[in-house]
Amino acid sequence: MAKNNNNGKMSREEAGRLGGEATANNHNKEFYQEIGRKGGEATSRAHDRDFYQEIGRKGGESTSNSHNQEFYQEIGQKGGEATSDTHGKDFYKDIGRKGGESTSSSHGREFYQEIGQMGGESRNQNHTEDAKMSREEAGRKGGEARARNRQRLRRN
Repeated sequence: MAKNNNNGKMSREEAGRLGGEATANNHNKEFYQEIGRKGGEATSRAHDRDFYQEIGRKGGESTSNSHNQEFYQEIGQKGGEATSDTHGKDFYKDIGRKGGESTSSSHGREFYQEIGQMGGESRNQNHTEDAKMSREEAGRKGGEARARNRQRLRRN
């Protein structure tokens, strides 16, 4: 038992560590899942949409500050692979339509000219005219484009 200089008593840190270890030894995975579920439900009742948007924004900023372009490329590729394994063609049509509608309402003509040019250049460099891009490659390229866009936005 660790002692501090306070009359040989256990420090708060040591007491907390020992208590945490005892709790972990006395409970299983289901216990932690249940208290996590209850905590999530209580939090969702106590907070509104703005709260979740704010913590999402802060989390996104923190992640982008602590990771580089390769990280975003890797998770984009993994996400593309996982999504392509579980979804069919209709899923991609639907999310493409929704994304297009959302993007068109928030971006001007210059944005579309820029991404069109970038996409054409990238495809030209990596493919022949008859080649089709796989879903995995599309996910990877999406991750790369997102990372480039984040870097561009940080510079401006």
